Amino acid sequence: MLKKFSILITTKNRKDDLAFTLIKIQHLLTRNDVECVVFDDGSTDETSTFIKENYPDIILFQNEFSKGLIHCRNQMLNKTSASYAISLDDDAHFLSEKVLENIEDYFISNPKCGVIACRIFWGLELPQNTFSKEKSERTRGFVGCGHVWNMKAWRDIPNYPEWFVFYGEEDFASYQLFKKKWEVHYLPEILVNHRVEVKSRRKDKDYSVRLRRSLRSGWYLYFLFLPISIIPKRFAYSVWMQLKLKVFKGDFKALKALVLALFDLVFSIPKIIKNANRFSLKEYQEYQELEETKIYWKPVIKNES
Repeated sequence: MLKKFSILITTKNRKDDLAFTLIKIQHLLTRNDVECVVFDDGSTDETSTFIKENYPDIILFQNEFSKGLIHCRNQMLNKTSASYAISLDDDAHFLSEKVLENIEDYFISNPKCGVIACRIFWGLELPQNTFSKEKSERTRGFVGCGHVWNMKAWRDIPNYPEWFVFYGEEDFASYQLFKKKWEVHYLPEILVNHRVEVKSRRKDKDYSVRLRRSLRSGWYLYFLFLPISIIPKRFAYSVWMQLKLKVFKGDFKALKALVLALFDLVFSIPKIIKNANRFSLKEYQEYQELEETKIYWKPVIKNES
């Protein structure tokens, strides 16, 4: 029986986070119109064994050795036959009700919508309230930890670029969707709790690696999609801001990330030339007029109008 909804989760060595997420979405997994797919990307903490023993109905994919988040997402999206694919991180779950109903109703009412971007609260503690005055609207892009694909749109664009490794794949897809006349819409009715403390990430051991990958993916996107006349100014500004806000303030991990990202950019020139899908100046201007991607949502503070 074909499923209407597919919940797609990639994980690696975060069995406890995944277990918590699955408990929180259990009410969705029992529905007849829902399938859940977990891709274990080379875990060594017995994640796959946990899934097999506790969730036999979940479709499990497994890499013996890690091939990366983007590879796993491509595989899951290309293999599902569902109409709508819900992408969740292994440390994210829904806080809102009627998630699936809202998804289906919105896609039916907005046939040009290729991706629904969820409202996302980042934090280890639950928000004080979940009320939002925000309205649905078209935006430039979406966030990886909580979004929904109209599978017709996914099949109309290239796969996520696996050579990005981590970061930037959502923006890549957003640009491709725009070129194909599909739209990304922010739908605040669907609230996701991404259980991450953003401020503490700078103290993490992989801070420099994350920054390097974030910088280079942004630069890849410049050279893949922006009109050539726009690239020098955007690129120079990006480098200058890293120097001004981080390196000149003594963040030498950021300097290392900056230099290595520049080398990555140079070595990726052949891939950039092969995959370029550049905007015209008119398209670029139209894209810039869209609302920026909604990344962080914060609850309304008491007495705030």
